[in-house]
Amino acid sequence: MRIVVVAGLLFLALGCSSPDTAGQDQDPKSARARDSVLGASSLPGAKGVQRALEVSDSAAARKALLDSLAQEP
Repeated sequence: MRIVVVAGLLFLALGCSSPDTAGQDQDPKSARARDSVLGASSLPGAKGVQRALEVSDSAAARKALLDSLAQEP
């Protein structure tokens, strides 16, 4: 249930971008920096954004670990 709420908040936050930048490709690092600032703020839903970033980091770390284990002889 908690994952559904976090995913919903993430989609809601991403859906609130301005129309002039919605079609442009954004640098993932700048998007992450923006989300990190949002997550550190005291705005409503900021904890959800911060948690979504933590889950994303955890998934990336797990993927990197599995990739490194698959490459070992």
